[in-house]
Amino acid sequence: MIIVFGSVNVDFVTRVTSIPKPGETVLGPAYDVIPGGKGANQALAAQRAGSPTVMAGAVGDDPFAAIGLGLLIEAGVDCSAVVKVAAPTGAAFITVDDQGENAITVASGANAYASAKALESIEIGPKDTLLMQREVPEAEQIAAARFAKAKGARVLLNVAPAGIVTDELANLVDILLVNEHEAMVVAKGFGLTAESPTDAAKAIASARNIACIVTLGSEGAVGWTDSVRRQIPAPSVKVVDTTAAGDGFCGAFAAALDQGFGFTGALARGVTAGSLACTLHGAQPSLPSKVEIEDKLNS
Repeated sequence: MIIVFGSVNVDFVTRVTSIPKPGETVLGPAYDVIPGGKGANQALAAQRAGSPTVMAGAVGDDPFAAIGLGLLIEAGVDCSAVVKVAAPTGAAFITVDDQGENAITVASGANAYASAKALESIEIGPKDTLLMQREVPEAEQIAAARFAKAKGARVLLNVAPAGIVTDELANLVDILLVNEHEAMVVAKGFGLTAESPTDAAKAIASARNIACIVTLGSEGAVGWTDSVRRQIPAPSVKVVDTTAAGDGFCGAFAAALDQGFGFTGALARGVTAGSLACTLHGAQPSLPSKVEIEDKLNS
């Protein structure tokens, strides 16, 4: 089982010819309202990738809560550990350009009140995985990780958005998941010197005695575990929207570990899912199923 402790948002997505620079206004033809949030995205990615998944977090007592949880519930994600709080449901404001690149502003809302106490209602055991991101308070992440580790569960942390990972949190993590930018930020925060994201991942894995994976966009991903480097290339796809690439990777990677695949097999499934998530507009609507992941991987 996968337990995701993280954010639930509603995404307001506008497609533009180019992402506006500071002080610039760019007109878009329309906008879509789509369920999102890194936590919810990764929970849906894990569920679609074939693992039973529980979502823990917070939403507001407002109409956007139903939108934020809609696709999770439809897919069969257990949302009983998502609580309602006296704050608006989180929101993300996303612009996507013609090349599929994006710029995102997130308003935390209810996510700032997510509590690790929600995990107490979940039966967590040694075969389970806790997956977290950085859109809920770090103090609650630490509490959640401690709770999961006490139950014998594996803990994965996706350092997104980028930021310094404290020693207290890092000491509770088994696998760290970062993109190219996040890898450099995390390494610097640990006082490590690195000339490239892959060097940063290696340095982090060695210094912290944990596994570290860095995603490299169209070049796939590199993972370091037990001093061994594993690299998986990305399959060729037509990129439409990269919004959910990282979340697709994280959810599918966690699901593959949950299903008994080794580190390399899980890495391959994560890379494939992340690539497939780039082929459709929107975050959650683009996340692939297990059948789609395996078909693409086998081809």
